[in-house]
Amino acid sequence: MILLISDLHLEEGRPDITRAFLDLLNGRARGAESLYILGDFFEAWIGDDAMSPFQRSICQALRILSDSGTRVFLMHGNRDFMIGHGFCKAAGCTLLKDPSVVNFNGEPVLLMHGDSLCTRDEAYMRMRRYLRHPLTLWVLRHLPLSTRHKLARKLRSESRAQTRMKANDIVDVTPEEVPRVMNESGVKTLIHGHTHRPAVHQVQLGGTTAQRIVLGDWDREGWLLQIDGSGFHLESFAFEA
Repeated sequence: MILLISDLHLEEGRPDITRAFLDLLNGRARGAESLYILGDFFEAWIGDDAMSPFQRSICQALRILSDSGTRVFLMHGNRDFMIGHGFCKAAGCTLLKDPSVVNFNGEPVLLMHGDSLCTRDEAYMRMRRYLRHPLTLWVLRHLPLSTRHKLARKLRSESRAQTRMKANDIVDVTPEEVPRVMNESGVKTLIHGHTHRPAVHQVQLGGTTAQRIVLGDWDREGWLLQIDGSGFHLESFAFEA
């Protein structure tokens, strides 16, 4: 059994989400072969050297799961793209490139966070290229902590404001981009998060029907994708009171 989750946006202000995540680690994930976290695991991340006690507790929980035998894989999202190898080493997880092709049930599957599929949002794509540039990342990691905190708050505030102003189709994936990246990677299954629109979509690749599975965000409820011998199962679950 393999589990995939995305867009938890973990932060101290949402203890209900944190409890649900820890319940997953102590329950179903403990017996899984692997757990994949496809980005936006944290609401914000300003550097491995700036971990708060809350973030350290999450790191330790992942380490316990990893030590139990479940392999843990983590992909950057647009909120936590500064997570580095220091965190992953401490958490016992492997940092995955975005995109990555993995093998599930003998089938190549493309994993992405999903933001790079939103190519119609040209302003965001320009900002993404700038922020992910190695030189920019080096500069950001060497800024004083107080400056990084201010910059993170500013970016989050601007992101929320701009998202509210943009049309729904702009902040969703570009339909033409999906078959392009799937054909380029030679896969018939794409799994991603980011858009907060959980669903299983059929995709036409020439004369072949493929699938795009969108993981849901953890806000009013939790979402996960379970892959086992019977296939791919996207499900939601309520947070415990």
